[in-house]
Amino acid sequence: METAPLLTWTLQQEIPVPADVQALLVEGEQAVTSFKTFRDSATFTTKRLIVRDAQGITGKKVEIYSLPYSAINMWSSENAGKLDWNSEIELWTRAGHIKVKLTKGADVRRIDSLLAWAVLHQH
Repeated sequence: METAPLLTWTLQQEIPVPADVQALLVEGEQAVTSFKTFRDSATFTTKRLIVRDAQGITGKKVEIYSLPYSAINMWSSENAGKLDWNSEIELWTRAGHIKVKLTKGADVRRIDSLLAWAVLHQH
């Protein structure tokens, strides 16, 4: 039974962790790496995935999604090798199904490895 994703994010290339992400972290949490998204960034921390989504014409309104790794029940990764420019990661969470599309600049194996490290260290 296929279900439509609750959310869809697109990760592009890896970027330095944006300075304003530091203000979102709790005590003992550290940013691990960030990826550029269509309008903002996604940051993997030691505790969760933070996705910032600039909205509106000016991009001044920002919606922030915070997905604790402990909420991820299962994930899958899909790619067709080195020539695949459209890899995907799918997350099944307590909140619902999330699809993460990856462009050519985002390494699906690196993200799969980050998820494995993060989710498996939470339990």
